[in-house]
Amino acid sequence: MKLKQLLEDARACTTCAADLPLGPRPLLQASPSARLVIIGQAPGQRAHASGAPWDDASGRRLREWLGVTDKQFYDAKQVALMPMGFCYPGTGKSGDLPPRPECAAQWHGPLLEKMKHIELTVLIGKYAIDHYAPRPRKDEAPKYKTLTDAVRDYDRLLPEQIALPHPSPRNNRWLTKHPWFADEVLPRLRERVHRAMVH
Repeated sequence: MKLKQLLEDARACTTCAADLPLGPRPLLQASPSARLVIIGQAPGQRAHASGAPWDDASGRRLREWLGVTDKQFYDAKQVALMPMGFCYPGTGKSGDLPPRPECAAQWHGPLLEKMKHIELTVLIGKYAIDHYAPRPRKDEAPKYKTLTDAVRDYDRLLPEQIALPHPSPRNNRWLTKHPWFADEVLPRLRERVHRAMVH
């Protein structure tokens, strides 16, 4: 199956319809030529309403972190956007609910198989990191103990992967507590993104 058909099928997916408070509206973008894939959590309510992924304050901060323009970010030929859950999952007591697990299981493998030129995978938040990041060390558990541990391990994950906290304003306290993220990680991230996208 070609990627175009796969994207059409994914955008028409209703697997989780009964569990989605606003109904299914899968948001993703991909292209066979994409060099960068961003794997986040799931669209927020504003993105669900507009139909544009990362169409909120979190998205603006993410583009700033990456050092890309809106035009570059939404250019599927360069950037693939493939969250762990393609649809808005609803809101819980402390923010949005976790992404539906069915989504990555059904769609991620086939989509990634069609994108042969990915040079950098950006893992945003706990769900993407737990699913895709390698074991921290051979003698440790399969997952990082904390998101901070994964973000700090940027030197080992690069050049193929990098782990980031969610760029939500909810994480301002984390960003203030960990100034090394802006001082050390973001310059490396922007450098790697630039190298991946300039060909």
